[in-house]
Amino acid sequence: MRLHLLKHYWRMFISRIFWRALLGSLGSRSVIYKPMLIIGAHRIHIGQRSHIRDFARIEVIERKEVDWKPTLRIGNDVNIEQGVHIVCQCEVTIGDNVSITPFCAIVDTYHPHTPPDKGPKIGSRLPQERTHVRIGTGSFIGTHTVILPNVSIGRHCVIGAGSVVTSDIPDNSIAVGVPARVISTYKNSIDAWIRPEA
Repeated sequence: MRLHLLKHYWRMFISRIFWRALLGSLGSRSVIYKPMLIIGAHRIHIGQRSHIRDFARIEVIERKEVDWKPTLRIGNDVNIEQGVHIVCQCEVTIGDNVSITPFCAIVDTYHPHTPPDKGPKIGSRLPQERTHVRIGTGSFIGTHTVILPNVSIGRHCVIGAGSVVTSDIPDNSIAVGVPARVISTYKNSIDAWIRPEA
């Protein structure tokens, strides 16, 4: 227990001294553990009391040929667990009190592949249009989930483990599967979860 606390306070110290100087902003009591990779740190803004765990890979890609500046915003009291991969070429916004569990991928970009046999390799191509990923306040993202470009996940949602989110998820919903589908929505008026009609 004592070793765990020492590690935590050491990483908090490193975050305040090292990462605060590199990031666009870093709120009080936020901690970045040993990352695998952080690119474009000056375009990343992190709120208060948020934790990014070991071996996260966070990439913000700036390009001269487009007319926008990419921004990754992480709210207050967010936990991003081990091995999470986030790629932002335009806009990724993670609201307050969000939990992103291990080995998730969140990407607001894709690789254009037309024509497939001309130009740079497909893996080096990036879109020439604005894209986004938005995760609403209080949502929970299950382990090994993939969130693809131009998706908005509402407030207080639960995304089941191993899901692939390809379209918007409304507030107060549970979504699972490949592609993710809403299987239940909470209705405040009756204080109950309701399954969508077939």
